[in-house]
Amino acid sequence: MKESLRFARTPSGAIGLVVLTTVLLVALVGPLLAAHPPEQTIGLPFAGPGGDAALGTDALGRDALARTLWGGRSVLALAGSATVAAYVVGAAIGLVAGFVRGRPDAILMRAVDVAVAVPALLFILVLVAGAGAGDRTLVVAVAAVQCPLIARVVRSATLEQSVRAYVEAAVVRGERTVAILAREVLPNVVPTVMADAGLRLTYSIILVASVNFFGLGLQPPAADWALMIAENREGYTLNPWVIAAPATLIAALTIGVNLVGDAFARSLGRSDSGGVRAARR
Repeated sequence: MKESLRFARTPSGAIGLVVLTTVLLVALVGPLLAAHPPEQTIGLPFAGPGGDAALGTDALGRDALARTLWGGRSVLALAGSATVAAYVVGAAIGLVAGFVRGRPDAILMRAVDVAVAVPALLFILVLVAGAGAGDRTLVVAVAAVQCPLIARVVRSATLEQSVRAYVEAAVVRGERTVAILAREVLPNVVPTVMADAGLRLTYSIILVASVNFFGLGLQPPAADWALMIAENREGYTLNPWVIAAPATLIAALTIGVNLVGDAFARSLGRSDSGGVRAARR
């Protein structure tokens, strides 16, 4: 446990934790501090800061600060759910491909190569446009984009572990493949997965925010940071805070996750791991 927390003592890890914790507090605790409901109209559109609206109002006269405090939960929930779903499926594919090898590995990896070749945002936009906008569709789309990349990382780590003596001993004992993967391979692949998790979560946040910005994810009047930027961009010159606040929080969230993820990878001695870097590409 102490070894896994070494990253918090590095400059980048400490800064990342502070930034990430701050954004998480805003997203999770912020709604409890909002002075108004996020859908309530309290004044004229794009009014400047003052009175009950510390950040002014948005395009419909709603409290910009209240919507900012409410808007982080959707980003965290959608990006987090998509990342977890992608790891469940991608890790299963990578484990099977890396351990069984042979024809199953060839078939699975060729399918992964084809999936990776499709531009991520284009795939998501087509899927969301065809299946209909909504949070569930968005989660499935982002998870589908992340899954092949995760499968590559897990396969690379599994190939390395599958030739170790303890794995070969389990094979000689006649243990089932599922048991070997669960008890022998998976625990030793977890550090690689955790080192890669920061990058995947950051990517999910960017994709979720991008789709919401284009209006193909969450729909008004939902309070969401990316949706706030899209809804209010025409009034930026009248009240810049209505866009600056959510944009700053999205940027801080991605930077914090990146710093923590990179510091954690370095603490595991994997920041210079060629296998992980190559698989990420």
